Amino acid sequence: MKFRTIISALFVASCSLLATAQTSQKTLSAHQQLHQQQLANVNSKLDKTVISDMLQDEVAKREAASASYLSPESAQLINDLLTEANKHIGKPYVHGTRGPKTFDCSGFSSYVYKQFGYNISPGSRHQYTQGERVERNDLQKGDLVFFTSPKSGKNVGHVGIVVSADNKTGKFKFIHASIRGVKISDFEGYYVPRYVGARRIITK
Repeated sequence: MKFRTIISALFVASCSLLATAQTSQKTLSAHQQLHQQQLANVNSKLDKTVISDMLQDEVAKREAASASYLSPESAQLINDLLTEANKHIGKPYVHGTRGPKTFDCSGFSSYVYKQFGYNISPGSRHQYTQGERVERNDLQKGDLVFFTSPKSGKNVGHVGIVVSADNKTGKFKFIHASIRGVKISDFEGYYVPRYVGARRIITK
């Protein structure tokens, strides 16, 4: 009888130890899975950080390349061109005129460029075929920016000259002969859905 009691006690103890071992194994496995998930999350965040840093570096490189694209002489020429453009702020808009007392949009841009030896078309649609095509996130001062107008449908119907550009945000300012006269406008609101593209006349 005592022998059976001892055997029974040993059997219960071994079962208890086996259950404890299984529980410990499950706990260890759960901890391992949690650790793997945490590690995966960390790696994912690291990957996103690395990708973000790479993109920022690429943007910085593109901006540096764009900034160094022009010679110092051309950069000064563009500054002088914008100084000339600003002299006409407030002058009235008259369709078909090319200055210097009144302007329409393409008459204004062609007049300003002509003062520095660049003969571009007096029509905005033809101007859109001149110079070099420029992406909106690569704009620089002096570039021509084109928009549709209420009468042009999906075609080019308006043009302005970039005064400043923030290529990180895609925003820029441009000077143009609007129906309210020559003025500087922000690329926002009315102009955003009407934007068509940009051209660069001074390229070296």
